[in-house]
Amino acid sequence: MKKVLLLFAVCLSFTVIRAQSPKKIIGKVSHLELPVVKATISVIDKNSTVTTDFDGKYEILCEEGDKLKFEYPGLNTVVIKIEDVTRVLNVDMMPKVTELDEVTVKASGRKSQAELEQEYPYNPRIIRTAFEYLDADRTPGWVQFMTKEEINPIGVCILDVLRSQFAGVRVIGDCARGGDVFMRSTASISSPRPALFDVDGILFTDAPFWLDINNIDRIALFRTVNQTVLYGNLGAGGVIVINTKVGNPRLLGIVDRARLRHNYVSGKVLSKDEVMENMPNYMTALDTAGTFEEAKAVYEEFNTTYSSFPYFQLDAFRYFNEKWEEEMYAERIINKNYHLFRDNSVLLKALAYSYEEFQDYERANDMFKEIFIHRPNYAQSYLDMANSYRDLGEKKMAAGIYGRYQYLLDEGFMETDTISFEPIMNREFNNLLALHKDVVVGNKKSKKLYIAEEEFKGTRLVFEWNDGEAEFNMQFVNPEGQYYTWKHSLADSPEEISREKDYGYNISEYLVDNYLPGTWRVNLEYLGNKSLSPTYLKATVYYGYGTKRQTKETKVFRLGVKHVNQELFHLNIGAQMVTE
Repeated sequence: MKKVLLLFAVCLSFTVIRAQSPKKIIGKVSHLELPVVKATISVIDKNSTVTTDFDGKYEILCEEGDKLKFEYPGLNTVVIKIEDVTRVLNVDMMPKVTELDEVTVKASGRKSQAELEQEYPYNPRIIRTAFEYLDADRTPGWVQFMTKEEINPIGVCILDVLRSQFAGVRVIGDCARGGDVFMRSTASISSPRPALFDVDGILFTDAPFWLDINNIDRIALFRTVNQTVLYGNLGAGGVIVINTKVGNPRLLGIVDRARLRHNYVSGKVLSKDEVMENMPNYMTALDTAGTFEEAKAVYEEFNTTYSSFPYFQLDAFRYFNEKWEEEMYAERIINKNYHLFRDNSVLLKALAYSYEEFQDYERANDMFKEIFIHRPNYAQSYLDMANSYRDLGEKKMAAGIYGRYQYLLDEGFMETDTISFEPIMNREFNNLLALHKDVVVGNKKSKKLYIAEEEFKGTRLVFEWNDGEAEFNMQFVNPEGQYYTWKHSLADSPEEISREKDYGYNISEYLVDNYLPGTWRVNLEYLGNKSLSPTYLKATVYYGYGTKRQTKETKVFRLGVKHVNQELFHLNIGAQMVTE
């Protein structure tokens, strides 16, 4: 812990010194690949403004932590925070679309989602669906509703509750073998469809007869078209919404939304070999080398041209490790060219990812230490260090870093993003304690240590990217061929990216339950990173997450080919990650 405290103190003083040095940012502003002339670029809260020239180019002086605002009439304003590595910002501006603000219509009693969410704990007539909060008293159509006080717990399972306490509901089956529930709905009379179950935002086509009745907080039955329209064809037989007392409505939203509409994957998805065809010429030449000696000759030939290009050295390092398993030769490439990486957090992170993929956790730890020195005010730095020490088997050191991060939050030295990052940080720390509490606090103390039970058991996917400017669309395809797309771009998710920059993290997690077994695919369309450099994406898949059998697998992907949908990997639930 003393080492961590000393490292933090050194990093803090180092950051204060560095933040005082202005630097020049250059780039180009465009729209639909055409230059935007006389676009205004200004430093927020400072008297510094420039405009783009005839080619859409600009340059401006600013400091790390400043925010640049890009403005042009008719196009959406773009705001980008300057990081320690920011030098080039090529910005693609999008047309401005006027949207109506969300309003509360007092005459009709209509409330915003934020108001309904705040009122939910106190108003038993509000139900939480996979999409939104609904007030049963103000929702169009008749909603059969029941609160925990009204539920008769005599029945064995939810089928008994629905059969005995809801009029107009037909239940087929029993609590031993399961069954189906039918209601008046949009389904054809000649071919009735069973009801869909929405349990804390998780969708079930089969009745959740395993659900503990005593854990139910409220139940709502949706029958009409306007009540079930968001569920698509799955809700044709009506929807039974159940909120439990301990449910987390956001737990598996990413997985469930893939099944809600007719969103089946179509169009070309490039394979790994097809992506390779669009890689830099040195990558193609290395890939066609027939022997290790031929590969070395190719590297030396291209090194005369690309010796000062860090991404060439990184790609070569990864190539010799992956294809030829020549770790010593690959490491010599990095050692000889380390000066290209030393002061760049983005490059160091890509290198750390690669060491993790090759299970060289000691060198990965060295890289994360360097990044910590450059970025002690980034929340991601603490998570990376803690996970790195955990990979090394130093569980106490990992727990100490989590404790240090929490201390900084409590004392007001740092702030956290409660929407996206804090849940991930808490899950990681809780998982460490749940699986290794005896090592962290000792056998005697571990018996008295309370650890929140992990609600999720299944496959956990964690995605991290080395460049905070990276933009992409990630597509999750379920075994039935339906997909959900997470859009990570300034055009689609400006608030999300702004939070990432403000708090200092580049990570997201997705949880896949075993309710839909089979092959899941993860595809990605790379949109760029505001410079001409590639981005490196790390995917960590945890199998049996939250159990004693928990294992993980790490894979790193080089993103350089833009505006094509490429397959990253696919996995079989209960098996292992598979890359093509």
